Amino acid sequence: MKPSHGEPFRVSDDTDDATGPRHRRVTSHPTPGPLNSLQYWTDAKPVWRVTLNYLLVWVARVAPFLRWKNWALRRLGVTVGRGVSWGLEATPDVFWPELITLGDDVIVGYDSVILCHEFLQEEYRTGEVVLEDRAMIGAKAVILPGVIVGEDAQVAANSLVTRDVPPGTTVAGVPARQMSSAEFEDDD
Repeated sequence: MKPSHGEPFRVSDDTDDATGPRHRRVTSHPTPGPLNSLQYWTDAKPVWRVTLNYLLVWVARVAPFLRWKNWALRRLGVTVGRGVSWGLEATPDVFWPELITLGDDVIVGYDSVILCHEFLQEEYRTGEVVLEDRAMIGAKAVILPGVIVGEDAQVAANSLVTRDVPPGTTVAGVPARQMSSAEFEDDD
């Protein structure tokens, strides 16, 4: 269920396990044959659509102007709020970009990746990714399907986000965990 623009998402504090909130928002699709699910990607999405998506993803990644990047993201089906800043080489999901929602004034850092799918052995999974207003994603971060990054939340560079990020918090690491206020204090 995708929120309408401006409608806040409630972020759960459940644990990060297979039954956590991200997994409850991810849809499982069984593989139609004996091979791994990526072998059947053409059954999941038309080749022409993924080809068009790939070209638009390329524009979003390398265009020198934010206006061009946001234009390409919208053509992909991404919900793009006002004032979104999409970093150089940042990559939206090529198969299901329409499952991405970017709130107002979101920043997605250099070479980050937002995934809305997971190809596994016997199934593939899809899930929406929502970055609420003023969320900030650091360089080279990876956001997995079904994750909600709350309003004013921050994801540190090189983090792997496997669960929701509550509003106003900062997460870092692999997997990303909430930073304590003591970790922000200056050692000098």
